[in-house]
Amino acid sequence: MGVEKQVLRPGNGPKPVAGQSVTVHCAGFGKNRDLSQKFWSTKDPGQKPFTFQIGKGSVIKGWDEGVMGMQVGEVARLQCTPDYAYGPSGFPAWRIQPNSVLVFEIEILSLQ
Repeated sequence: MGVEKQVLRPGNGPKPVAGQSVTVHCAGFGKNRDLSQKFWSTKDPGQKPFTFQIGKGSVIKGWDEGVMGMQVGEVARLQCTPDYAYGPSGFPAWRIQPNSVLVFEIEILSLQ
């Protein structure tokens, strides 16, 4: 169980360290257990890049571990098992069913 990373485009910048603020573009897939169905994207109308503090548990475990190994400028696909995503609770507002595998396409834009 965990997170699998597939690099779609290599980065050329530094890797984040625990406690840094990381700003990303992201799209999440797995609405109603269908990995081809997007449930959220920072590129959707009205959305903006997402910033979070890495390594502090403020996001799902798949993001904390998967993004930690990425570089600024890198685009990667992270596939997260349920225990590294939203687990038995799911995320009903985004139609993420309990115990769902999720896929995220993430690009690191910057570190602070």
